Amino acid sequence: MGFTFAALLGFLSWAPVARAQDSTIRAIQNIFDPLSAPAETLYQVSLLVMAVCAVIFLVVGGLLTYAIIRYRRRGPEDDHEEPPQVYGSAAIELAWTVPPILIVVMLVLVTARTIGEIQHPKMPDAAEQVRIIGHRYWWEVRYPKHDVVTANEIHVPLSSRTNRLPTQMVLESADVIHGFWVPQLNGKTMLVPNYRNTMWIEPYATGIYLGNCTVLCGQQHANMLIRVIVDTPEVYQKWLESQKQVPVAEPQVAEGQQQFIANSCGTCHHIENVRGATGVFGPDLTHFSGRATLGSGVALNDDQHLRSWLVNPQDLKPGCLMPNMQLSSNQVDSILAYLRTLK
Repeated sequence: MGFTFAALLGFLSWAPVARAQDSTIRAIQNIFDPLSAPAETLYQVSLLVMAVCAVIFLVVGGLLTYAIIRYRRRGPEDDHEEPPQVYGSAAIELAWTVPPILIVVMLVLVTARTIGEIQHPKMPDAAEQVRIIGHRYWWEVRYPKHDVVTANEIHVPLSSRTNRLPTQMVLESADVIHGFWVPQLNGKTMLVPNYRNTMWIEPYATGIYLGNCTVLCGQQHANMLIRVIVDTPEVYQKWLESQKQVPVAEPQVAEGQQQFIANSCGTCHHIENVRGATGVFGPDLTHFSGRATLGSGVALNDDQHLRSWLVNPQDLKPGCLMPNMQLSSNQVDSILAYLRTLK
């Protein structure tokens, strides 16, 4: 919860961010523009810490400047002057001992209270629940209350200060340690193998919030991006309903479905109600075409990038775990057409 180099960069790159539009992409990952209840709490603590550090800096810098000017060497005659001796001064000993102790105690108490508020919140019964599992290098997203599974794009409902609708998140890892951080929504939380961490968000503005995996987890760590999409409750419910509907393959793309299964794509990926597509190692593709990005945010989900991904995923995301399947041009065309029906 303390300051980090990434947080400092966020502060230095600060800029006003447009408010409350569904299509707004909040690209600046900025802890000083909180748009969620826990992020606001962290923001208030950060201001207190910055104020304390600023006062300490001014006092120390001021005393140092005074000493440099007041006791600077003016000539050879100064070499024979001995400055006043203060050894054993009780006043000075107390001055540099008591205030630092009081400052540390104050910051410890404030931090402990903040940690308690964030880690043990009082959640209303209507709170949404999301289970997020980190993989190398993508995010599995599950909604246990609605039996919905998706990947990389996390949809959550908008909350308000009068009608609270927070989202509880259970964070797990399927392989190595990952870090989940969306600065405008909450602080960092680790995803540790064989351990279950929790966090919560309560966003007050719609839009697309961007975040990152914060722990070096391999070659494509930098492209393990996070997209949290905050919708109004009505839009969020419509999205949930669309995720519960099972896409039906159209006759003209039957060849694409056959090629998808024949080339072992279903060994890693799951598509609801498709025999042979029951994999768990890659993202669920049941509603793949309804996502704005592919490769955990590394590229737009348009035909150009999808075609490049099918030809050789390593071109867009070197080091990702999806191999080059050596597909022919006709196979790529048919599988692309099939994936476009998965909405």
